[in-house]
Amino acid sequence: MDDLGRRARKAASVLAHTPSEKKTAALRAAAKAIDANRAKILAANATDLETAKSGGMSAAFLDRLLLDDARLDGIISALETVAGLPDPVGTIIANWHRPNGLDISRVRTPLGVIGVIFESRPNVTADAGALCLKAGNAVILRGGSDSFHSSRAIHACLVEGLKAAGLPQDAIQIVPTTDRAAVGEMLKGLNGTIDVIVPRGGKGLVSRVQTEARVPVFAHLEGLVHVYVDKSADLDIAVSVIANAKMRRTGICGAAETLLVHKDIVPTHLRPIIDALIEKGCEIRGDETVRDMIATARPATEDDWRTEYEDAIISVKIVADVNEAIAHIGHYSSHHTEAIIAQDAGAVEKFFNEIDSAILMHNASTQFADGGEFGFGGEIGIATGKMHARGPVGVEQLTSFKYLVRGTGQTRP
Repeated sequence: MDDLGRRARKAASVLAHTPSEKKTAALRAAAKAIDANRAKILAANATDLETAKSGGMSAAFLDRLLLDDARLDGIISALETVAGLPDPVGTIIANWHRPNGLDISRVRTPLGVIGVIFESRPNVTADAGALCLKAGNAVILRGGSDSFHSSRAIHACLVEGLKAAGLPQDAIQIVPTTDRAAVGEMLKGLNGTIDVIVPRGGKGLVSRVQTEARVPVFAHLEGLVHVYVDKSADLDIAVSVIANAKMRRTGICGAAETLLVHKDIVPTHLRPIIDALIEKGCEIRGDETVRDMIATARPATEDDWRTEYEDAIISVKIVADVNEAIAHIGHYSSHHTEAIIAQDAGAVEKFFNEIDSAILMHNASTQFADGGEFGFGGEIGIATGKMHARGPVGVEQLTSFKYLVRGTGQTRP
């Protein structure tokens, strides 16, 4: 493991001053390699899926693990998008002049070596590798044992891209073992060679990383996502957006888990919204008012308000007004993504101003909580902390900065 760190550090020193054209060429060559190696990648993924099925993994887990031609198209598209993004390295963030004649600039720089620890989604291999490379960083990837073969197949294509562009192959490395001890070694920093750890996975993984890491962490906590339907909500928008927010893909971190509905629109809005969810196969867990109207609804317990289901289940609560909705979200939220369905601009402004989550949405599906949908080309994760990076972690968030001070012989009195 230590050798991975040393090699990554050496590669990072090259990438820090690599011309943008070379990084772009590497990413485009990697995209072509994935397209050319579809059969190998899908065969590797079939092996992982078979193991996961035999291990009794849930449908949501299998969905996260699955690769098919459409998802490979998405990976290729993401690589091309990242390749086409402006290179952040060397960008002047701010520039000012002091009365004494000093010229000061704040300039973006790479972070160095990034360790990415993720679980079942093999596409993270490509997303993380591409974003780190574009930002001039070397990266060490440690995927979950469940996606081991899929991730290695994708990684091989990224290495092909690096070779084609004449960049160090160690710029994107993958831990070659499923041994959990490797995670512990990365969290220790591999003898000072890792600058930042990014965890992407379930609450257990993130909790372990935050507890054990001896290097800075971009925290990606669970997606306990709320949607509040205000009394001013348009019914058609509410039905369409909520059905998509919950049921498009139930296993992703942007999927809605709790629905809050204003009491004044229960007679007009609740049943159409719930019927649309049930029609798509969603189980409803609700408070007493919900259960009085929806015969198939199960009682929602205290645990339900705290649960990221990652499945076709949603908890539903009737609230008195936007203030109670905000209070509920403030108490239970994981600070990932929340949405309001409303036509009242005042209610929207209050929701946006008073809720402290990384992403807030108005009249739009929470499933847009994704770096690719933000135009970042992809993401390493959704950072829910407040230090350095917050929300989708893309190219810019994978940089730091330094100050360049230019003078003409000034001395300090």
